[in-house]
Amino acid sequence: MRFIAAVLVFFHHVIWLNVFAEAGTAAGYRTLFINAGHAGVSFFFVLSGFILTVSARDSDTLPHFYRRRFFKIYPNHLVTFGLGLVIIAGAASHGVLANLLLVQAWVPDYGVIFSVDPPSWSLSCELLFYLAFPFLLKAVRRIPVERLWWWAGGVVVAILAVTVLAGLLLPSTPTMPDGQPLSMTQFWVVYVLPPVRALDFVLGMLVAALALNGRWVGLRLLPASVLFVVVYLAATQLPYIYGLTAATIVPLALLVPAAAYADADGTASVLRGRVMTWLGEISFAFYLVHVLVMIGGRPLFGETALFSGPVASLVILANLAAAIVAAWLLYVLVERPMMRRFSSPRRGRAVAPEPVPAAQGAV
Repeated sequence: MRFIAAVLVFFHHVIWLNVFAEAGTAAGYRTLFINAGHAGVSFFFVLSGFILTVSARDSDTLPHFYRRRFFKIYPNHLVTFGLGLVIIAGAASHGVLANLLLVQAWVPDYGVIFSVDPPSWSLSCELLFYLAFPFLLKAVRRIPVERLWWWAGGVVVAILAVTVLAGLLLPSTPTMPDGQPLSMTQFWVVYVLPPVRALDFVLGMLVAALALNGRWVGLRLLPASVLFVVVYLAATQLPYIYGLTAATIVPLALLVPAAAYADADGTASVLRGRVMTWLGEISFAFYLVHVLVMIGGRPLFGETALFSGPVASLVILANLAAAIVAAWLLYVLVERPMMRRFSSPRRGRAVAPEPVPAAQGAV
């Protein structure tokens, strides 16, 4: 499901590719996919907390954990950062250092947050999650099993409260540079600010603790997926600020463990086939490289060219195929070799965590 989440982010960014000639088609596409990227990012944040908690081992060491996390994300980031400087020439002066150091999400500036390689802002959040995880894990493990559901519910309430309070208390003007009906301050606090997004990560940790302690509700993958789709479609009718995180966080928190259980049980699913397994392996690389492919390839179709629905669909599919190829190259040439070379401790000083089936290759 990691690749599906990454493709949701891809379809969201197609909005900014601007390929539809018919205004009605463009508006319909925007309505359908404007929240897709937000849901995809939330999925990855919840998944990160879930996977790290499920795969944590007491024999692991703090230096080894940080080493694995660093070499999981930074080599890919460094390569796409360099490509972004070349492809997105206009980003060559604004936010470069913050992007390189993965601190851009801490800056309430649209140009800094989405500088160089725009999707990399989420790595700024992940970096905080990884730094805090060993200490958060100790705290989660101290929660009495019978209170885990209360804590999970409390985190959901906190996520909803941030959204409601941001809408009520923070200034709503000036609006976002991309025309969204909320202010940059509201957007930053609700969707980007790392400590706020850490709530998604902690929720993933809590549902993992519920699963590990046999307290999960037993929701299966199919109904969990249907629930997500229904809620997602309903969220398209809500004010934009609620589609950022609040609307879909509960179905996503239910979907992640449902997918993990289906994988562990060996449930027959297209998601467990060779192709989807391979796409899952390259999903992190795909996430980082797809916007660069879109921007770099736009001149091939005409910088401002617009197309009919069928032709625009072919252009989108061509971008998707090119992004998959680029992701495969990044995975084979950078991510996989770096993980093999640097993620394991030398001389067996610590035992690496055993990944659960759904965890393999997770960001």
